[in-house]
Amino acid sequence: MFKTGEISFHEADGVFIAIGHVPNTAVFKGILEMDDDGYLITIGKSTYTGIPGVFACGDVQDKVYRQAVTAAGSGCSAAIDAERWLAEIK
Repeated sequence: MFKTGEISFHEADGVFIAIGHVPNTAVFKGILEMDDDGYLITIGKSTYTGIPGVFACGDVQDKVYRQAVTAAGSGCSAAIDAERWLAEIK
């Protein structure tokens, strides 16, 4: 979409977006709550966002550490939160 303007849809079980030093969250603007620096806001210390079933972790949510190791651990937290959320809605 960003280079050609063409929009396409792909069926997926999950999406992981890698970023650099600036959170690559523009795709979520107007959809997910974010702070003035563009980091996604989560509820408390969890990975839950304001949309049920949508979780944020790593570089797009952690403006303090942002490194890959922290992102990997945070990704694990999001997976656990997602698993618990899925169990609750069954």
